[in-house]
Amino acid sequence: MPEKSHCTDKMAKFVLWGRYCEDVLEKRAPHREAHLAGLAVQKEQGLLITLGPTQDLTHVFGIYEADTIETVKQAIEADPYWQNGVWTEYEVREWIQAF
Repeated sequence: MPEKSHCTDKMAKFVLWGRYCEDVLEKRAPHREAHLAGLAVQKEQGLLITLGPTQDLTHVFGIYEADTIETVKQAIEADPYWQNGVWTEYEVREWIQAF
C-alpha cells in the first residue's frame, strides 16, 4: 500500500468553515461528481480528513491536515464548488486537536 503523501505526525490540522449559496441542491448538481472525485483524491493523499454540510445545507465544515494553510486554501479554491459559486465564502483556521 502506498504511503500517504501529506499525513505525518508533524502536520498541522486546519478547520474549514464556509457558506453555501442559496438553492444549493440545484446549483451543486452539475458539479457534484467532480467535487466528490476531487475530495476522494484529497482523502487518499491524506490532505482531507472529513468534510460535509450542516443539516440545513447552509454551511460546509471540513478538517484538513497539511504543511501550510496555503495548501488547504489552494485545495478549497480548486474545488468545483468554489469555482462555480456553490460555496460563497470560507474561512480556514489552524486547529489544535487537544483530544
